[in-house]
Amino acid sequence: MTELMRNPRVMKKLQEELKQITNGNTHRSLIQESQILDKLEYLKQVIKESLRLKPPVTLIARRTIQPCEIQGYIIPADTRVILNAYAISMDPNVWERPQEFWPERFDGRKVDFIGRYVDFLPFGSGRRKCPGITFAMAIIELTLANLLHCFDWSLPGGMKVEDISMEEATGITVHKKEALCLVAKPKW
Repeated sequence: MTELMRNPRVMKKLQEELKQITNGNTHRSLIQESQILDKLEYLKQVIKESLRLKPPVTLIARRTIQPCEIQGYIIPADTRVILNAYAISMDPNVWERPQEFWPERFDGRKVDFIGRYVDFLPFGSGRRKCPGITFAMAIIELTLANLLHCFDWSLPGGMKVEDISMEEATGITVHKKEALCLVAKPKW
């Protein structure tokens, strides 16, 4: 929601997709899971881009099982290796305009969350990836779709987009240090 508030073009495009999927029907009907799974492509791109910019877990620890060489460095077996998912997601050698919130970068790109793509690891990878990926994505998709389908969003009186704090706090996952406060106006 923070990135959508900071990028009204993306919010509008996403709301248009939702309107199209529901045939403009805003008569107190929620978006259903069956509508999301195969039709809301832009919604999926927005979520992927949000997870790329702000991965919930930034450091992924692993242990090597055999020796390997990475860019000329020999990594012995049984060495603890830490992957920085945030650094990977901000690498200009991997991502065009990495600092920009640009969901269209995922258009036509078959990038998933299960850890096959080393440049996109919001839920980790391998045997120790997050076991709740499917559940998390279903909840995120349904929640975001219904929040945008049922409400118009704005900042509280006098607040500007530049006033939104992007400061993060760490814990088990990374999260906003200051809560995002918005005004929701029901569409119905």
